[in-house]
Amino acid sequence: MKKAIISVKNLVAKYGDKIVLDGVSVDVYPQEITVILGGSGCGKTTLIKNILRLYEPYSGSVKIFGKEVTGMDEPEYDEILSKIGMLFQNGALLNSISIFDNISIPLEQHTNLSAQIIEKMIRVKLNLVNLGESASSFPSELSGGMKKRAALARAIALDPVILVCDEPSAGLDPLTSASLDELIKKLKKLLKMSILIVTHELASIHRIADRIIFIDDGKILFTGTLKEAKMSKVHEVETFFRVGKFD
Repeated sequence: MKKAIISVKNLVAKYGDKIVLDGVSVDVYPQEITVILGGSGCGKTTLIKNILRLYEPYSGSVKIFGKEVTGMDEPEYDEILSKIGMLFQNGALLNSISIFDNISIPLEQHTNLSAQIIEKMIRVKLNLVNLGESASSFPSELSGGMKKRAALARAIALDPVILVCDEPSAGLDPLTSASLDELIKKLKKLLKMSILIVTHELASIHRIADRIIFIDDGKILFTGTLKEAKMSKVHEVETFFRVGKFD
């Protein structure tokens, strides 16, 4: 049995007095793509934010690489974060600088590498996402799919062990979305990453998911493999995989 690379136990998250996650327990396993599903406002993004300590959990345990991160001091947690890449829904590229300079930011901030080594690493990452010719371009000069790939190159700049993606296919046409999915699968295998993705795109889920975490109203309704999810007798899960949307 694989040992979880992220393990969440009895997590409670609140916004004020409102409980958003109520006793959530989930595991994310090495070198798998785990997809978090659920309707709008169910707690998907809140789970991600609590795992990454963008919000502090009200109670419960979050372990990453076997270490309890709730209450961990900042220098120690920064070391954990250096092994985690984040692909934001809108890409979050800085429009005023080139793609090359966007990707250089984490390398310059979190390493002591020389400019020559940083340049080589950026070129490698751009080639991995098929943007080798776009280093000097600005985000405004790229298509939606190219922006997502540029943001992906930045997310993997530090060779993360874990990659977190928030709605990576949002706003993309079906062909571009399929291409991005294949790229994510390729990078998972090539870089031996564990990938945690929030998405509701059914076609994308079928292409990429190894495991499913299904959240409803702040509680976990299902965890298991994609195959198990498709055969699930849980009404909400069954409905989603049958009609491709939430009730």
